[in-house]
Amino acid sequence: MRPYIVCHMMQSVDGRIACDMVDKISGDEYYDALDALDCPSRVEGRYSYQLHCCGFKEFKPTVAGRVGQETFYKAADAKGYQISADSRGILLWDDADNANRLCLVSEEASPEYLDYLRGLGISYIATGKGQINLTRAVEILHDEFGVTRLAVVGGGKINGGFLTAGLIDELSVMLAPGIDGRCGQPALFDGVADRDGYRPLPLKFKEVSTFPNGVIWARYTV
Repeated sequence: MRPYIVCHMMQSVDGRIACDMVDKISGDEYYDALDALDCPSRVEGRYSYQLHCCGFKEFKPTVAGRVGQETFYKAADAKGYQISADSRGILLWDDADNANRLCLVSEEASPEYLDYLRGLGISYIATGKGQINLTRAVEILHDEFGVTRLAVVGGGKINGGFLTAGLIDELSVMLAPGIDGRCGQPALFDGVADRDGYRPLPLKFKEVSTFPNGVIWARYTV
């Protein structure tokens, strides 16, 4: 089994999700809506964590090697987990309270990195050759960590990864009243492979609501 998975994002009218931009055209609506979705476990990609939490220095193992097999470690039970998706295992963490932190890595991560996480009291799941096997990761989250509802909260590459894997049950998208317009800014979904006969993924409308400042919150099932 796996959790019910909601992708929840705030974007500009032109579909860009850069946080430094949407913060200027919205308030706390994003977080209020996220709480209302009742998804205490939330996953973000490596770049989002580097940008907002960990910085861009990388973990460097002293000995070359790879985990090479699926494994997981539960440091503690938590009502909800703050989850990073970091295929190679390079994010650096501090020694603050890590009881609800969980790292998803691939089997290419070094054994030293898993030892590093254990030393900091951080849970992890290692699965997938070359990159994280998201399908197995969410099954382990459900079966071993008790995660029944999960929010995917960006960026575009991790959103696109869950979309490509067919793991998103619901899209919760908030439209802030403003336009970005800059070239090269991240979009709600990025990295979905082009292919012959490609067709966009249809959605089924669920509900819509508005906020006094003009933010629109729309929900769709996949």
